[in-house]
Amino acid sequence: MPEATRTDERHAKANALLDQIEREASGRLKVFLGAAPGVGKTYAMLSAARELKRQGLDVVVGLVETHGRAETQALLDGLELLPRRAFAGAERAHDEFDVDAALARKPALVLVDELAHRNVSGSRHERRYQDIEELLDAGIDVYTTVNIQHLESLNDVVQQITGVRVRETVPDAFFDRARDVVLIDLPPRELIERLRQGKVYLPELASSALERFFTASNLTALRELAMQTAADRVDADLREVQAAQGSGPVPVRRRVLAAIDGSDNSEYLVRFARRIAERRQAAWTVVHVDSGRNSGDAEQQARLDAALRLARRLGGETESLRGHDVAGELLGYAGRNSVATIVIGRTRERPWARLLNRTLSQQLLQRGAHFELTIVATPMARARARRALLQGANAPLRDYGIALLVSLVALGLAHVADRVLSVSNLSQIFTVAVLIVAVRSRMSVAVFSAIVCFFGYNFFFAPPRYTLAIANGSDALTVVLFLATALICSRLATRLSTQVQMLRDANAHAGTLGRLGRDLAAAADAGQVAAIGVRTLSRSFDAQAAVLTPDTMTGLLVASASAPPSLALSATDRAAADWCLQHDQPAGRYTDTLNASTCWLLPLSGDGSTLGVVALRLPREEAVLSPQRRDLVLAIVQDIAQALARTRLADALENARVQGETERLRAALLSSVSHDLRSPLSAMLGSAESLQRFGTQIPAGERDELLDGIVAEGQRLDRYIQNLLDMTRLGHGTLKLARDWVALEEIIGSCALRLRKVFPDVAVERELPAEPLPLLYVHPALIEQALFNIMENAAKFSPPGAAIRIRVLRDASQLLIDVIDRGPGIPENERARIFDLFYSVERGDRGKQGTGLGLSICQGMIGAHGGSVQALPGEGGDDGTVIRVTLPLTAAEPA
Repeated sequence: MPEATRTDERHAKANALLDQIEREASGRLKVFLGAAPGVGKTYAMLSAARELKRQGLDVVVGLVETHGRAETQALLDGLELLPRRAFAGAERAHDEFDVDAALARKPALVLVDELAHRNVSGSRHERRYQDIEELLDAGIDVYTTVNIQHLESLNDVVQQITGVRVRETVPDAFFDRARDVVLIDLPPRELIERLRQGKVYLPELASSALERFFTASNLTALRELAMQTAADRVDADLREVQAAQGSGPVPVRRRVLAAIDGSDNSEYLVRFARRIAERRQAAWTVVHVDSGRNSGDAEQQARLDAALRLARRLGGETESLRGHDVAGELLGYAGRNSVATIVIGRTRERPWARLLNRTLSQQLLQRGAHFELTIVATPMARARARRALLQGANAPLRDYGIALLVSLVALGLAHVADRVLSVSNLSQIFTVAVLIVAVRSRMSVAVFSAIVCFFGYNFFFAPPRYTLAIANGSDALTVVLFLATALICSRLATRLSTQVQMLRDANAHAGTLGRLGRDLAAAADAGQVAAIGVRTLSRSFDAQAAVLTPDTMTGLLVASASAPPSLALSATDRAAADWCLQHDQPAGRYTDTLNASTCWLLPLSGDGSTLGVVALRLPREEAVLSPQRRDLVLAIVQDIAQALARTRLADALENARVQGETERLRAALLSSVSHDLRSPLSAMLGSAESLQRFGTQIPAGERDELLDGIVAEGQRLDRYIQNLLDMTRLGHGTLKLARDWVALEEIIGSCALRLRKVFPDVAVERELPAEPLPLLYVHPALIEQALFNIMENAAKFSPPGAAIRIRVLRDASQLLIDVIDRGPGIPENERARIFDLFYSVERGDRGKQGTGLGLSICQGMIGAHGGSVQALPGEGGDDGTVIRVTLPLTAAEPA
């Protein structure tokens, strides 16, 4: 067996095992399936629930429709009923299943009747199966009922059998979640008899149902469908178990591809492709190729969106491609994605295109030698062809008027040029006129212009003039070639115009994402990311937008940024946003969940979690969103989510770095307490003890020396303790930076004042650039303390009378602060080690006067701001030291 095949089988086996684990973790769904209403689905469901109740299981009735049947009503006795949720309607009140009450009660099993029911307006979800899906995700088992005609993939088959289009349908992808499918069967004759007895519908409705839906042939066909579906479900369960356990063959199927164009048969093709994929156990995809020919047709766009939504509900994937060569795009996608079968609808009858082998089906047959091509003929195909022809003929009269005007202008110019040009050259004037019309209008208008120019040229200029007859063969060839040239040029010009428009759209798409990427790359925090995101969405779609993120304290969604700033969200909008955040799925407008909301809510998914929600309120008149605009919105939202994840990661890394600096500082402080504080304490205690014992016996001079020593050691101890206090007030556990904008001149001036109190004889000289220095976005107290420690260290080792110089330099992205002294200097091999804890160098900071604390704390303070501290050689050679502090500059400054 080839290695690729074994790999595919291992992947299929692993996927099957993961699917089985996921299904075990969620609630279990049991579906009571019937061929038609009245077969006893609800009765069987209640009977099974009562038996489980008798065995001690926590069973709750969420919603059961008895339809006035006494025997069904009797089965509800003894079962707990959840209250329904009331909705006020225009004419009367409605009540629906309360999914929140079921989630709050959280029983072991909930009974929810009529799976395919459509909820009333204002409900959280549009369909009841979505309510049940939420219960299953919460780990609650559900019993439900459904008739075979409500399965989405069988909708067209049911219509062919009964002549009735069922509007309330259930996606097969949800039906596939059922752990058990129980077929409730009743022979057609018995069902018809129950209907006549009034046990299914009211008597006044029963006669109408018998004549239309409940005929013996219809019920027999629906019964066969129900049995086949139940049997397929048993076979699918067996395959899943075998695949998960690794027993039995695991078939590796190639993908099924369905191509749709937004015509009437698009949904039919989607259902057909789903049935093919289900029979073959293959993945399937629905693809639309946007060639730009019908970009302005709102009705076709609505049908296309409906078909793509249907494909997603049925469990398929969807993809939108762009290109003028539809066949080439389809074959290219099929080759890249392991497609075996391509499903298309019957193409429009076009004699010229068929003659030239230019129809889609002909091109696929000629170029797709390695693919199986399935062409589906539908009852709508011919009607669609006639309607497309009429739509081409019914282009706006203004376009035809312009085409006629351009043709008449060409006729006038040809009449003027007739005196100097030959008849064959006059045809070029009419060709240019056709090109002008083709570039500015659609293909049908260009053909109209070509025909008008052809007859005008033939009638007025081709001999014999003022007749449609042609005198000789060369003139006939000229006229025919002119018509062919005009048609071909109009076709090429139309194609070029379409391609130019597509390139403009693609360029606008890429430009928007490019500008967004550059702006997001420069964003420093989540607030800036949110502001850039809403500004881009608002400008690109002429819409209102907001980025909602959970509050760290309450967990409620709050607006991090909005455009306009006064954007208000209704209670329905906020409910949809909360649901979107919890389930990591879109909600609100353009979806089936809480679609009463005026906003389209999209989750910001990144870093394995939902970081927030984007609320986008598009204009009301934009009832249908084109695939291009939808894709652009999703791409922008994805970029915003990635940027938020990046800032979150950056914050985490910053916190980790700050935590490391804090731990290092804490270790330095504790070591300093145990290592350095004992020396001044011992000296002070010794001097005080001598004064206490001997008192006046000590000469006055020695007594003054002892007192001066106590004072000096006390001041030394005070400075140590001040360093400790400066560190401990920063907080416990993490080093919290209370950043603010501050001028560097203020920090240097404050340090100079503090140094004068300790070393009154040491002067401080300043060298600042001529241009104004930018403000620093730092913790002012920490930077001041760090700079003071360096200046104090320099004052200790400067010779008497020597000044300390403070030099400030600036480059593009950082600020350099040099503290220069004239002391003994530090050996080159020891400069990198003077910031280590308790490293002793006799002539440097770790000399007899140093504690090893000042520069260590200084390095931690500067490092917490993203800067650095380093020791450099003095400017005078071996003498002196330069301690350089580097601080990064923030781009933005306060207004």
